[in-house]
Amino acid sequence: MLKRYFGPVVVVATGVVLAVAIVATGPEVEVQPAADRVPIVETLRARSETVRMSVTAHGVVAPKTESNLVAEVSGSVVSVAPAMVSGGFFRKGDVLLEIERLDYDVALERARANLASAQSELDNAEKAYERRRELTESDSISQSQHDDALNRLALARASLRAAVALVSRAERDLERTRLVAPYDGRVRSERVDPGQFVNRGEAVAALYSIDFAEVRLPVRDEDLAFLPLSMSRAVEDTDATPVVLRAPFAGRDRTWHAKIVRTEGELDPQTRMVNLIAQVEAPYDQPGDAPPLTVGLFVEAEIVGSEFEGVVVVPRSAMMDSGRVGVVTPDNRLEFRPVDVLRRTGDTIYLSGGVRDGESICLSELPVAMEGQRVEPASTVDESAT
Repeated sequence: MLKRYFGPVVVVATGVVLAVAIVATGPEVEVQPAADRVPIVETLRARSETVRMSVTAHGVVAPKTESNLVAEVSGSVVSVAPAMVSGGFFRKGDVLLEIERLDYDVALERARANLASAQSELDNAEKAYERRRELTESDSISQSQHDDALNRLALARASLRAAVALVSRAERDLERTRLVAPYDGRVRSERVDPGQFVNRGEAVAALYSIDFAEVRLPVRDEDLAFLPLSMSRAVEDTDATPVVLRAPFAGRDRTWHAKIVRTEGELDPQTRMVNLIAQVEAPYDQPGDAPPLTVGLFVEAEIVGSEFEGVVVVPRSAMMDSGRVGVVTPDNRLEFRPVDVLRRTGDTIYLSGGVRDGESICLSELPVAMEGQRVEPASTVDESAT
């Protein structure tokens, strides 16, 4: 029985002895300290320059002037101008619509006849009064008869003034049978046809002018600091702020030039926006190959702002969460520098202080960044290319 288990035990024991011997006589492992890893970073060479700011806004093109064409007299429509269709163009003074004028011709003749009668009554009253006045001076008639003649003269003069007013109104009503365009413009919509009866005060068409187009541009109140505008006075034409409008039109990206002519003067308490009004002259007659600036077009506006000197432009990746930037010193050490931020726009930050001209700014994000940490600049980005 013992011989049965003796063999395996001897084999196991021999293996253990050999393993211990190998470990004891093996070479020793030399522990070496980990090598310092210097992070490689991308840097930007700061360049102080004069920067002209701009503010971007969006809006819809609208006419400066729009109104309803209203019938000022009643009657049947006898003619409608060819331009009286949706989108039709017209010039100031064009006759857009004519109303039957027979009744108004008759009314004018009656008013003129009434005027002639009143003039005749006045002539007779003046002659009668003159005779009564002479008789009164010679005591041939009583004072009451003189007063009656004077009263008749006053009534005749009043009747003449009323007759003149009636003639003037009849002439005006006759003139109003022709609806004339008040300005150069375009028809937005029309609601009248020949033979239709229209009432006094009825709107027959919606018109808008084409001398100027306007775009209402909402701008944040903090962006007003970068625009040469005043909320306390009117914008003079000589110092109007230029604006470039952009929009896709007819399959191409187009541009139009405008200028800020006024501000609405009120700050929206909910959105903190103030509305600037950009104006374009002759939107349907643009110079060169520029297409017309159509009413209703949605445009992006770049408002040209003021100039600022001594500004360093850096990408947003250069700014740390603490409001500082990492400056790489000449000996390749990382220095945390507090800076003065003038403005943030998208991926660009404008610095007005804290970084000197020619210094290298770290653009790479380091997982663990420490003051004085050694870094290895990989490449330097020219600030003018950002």
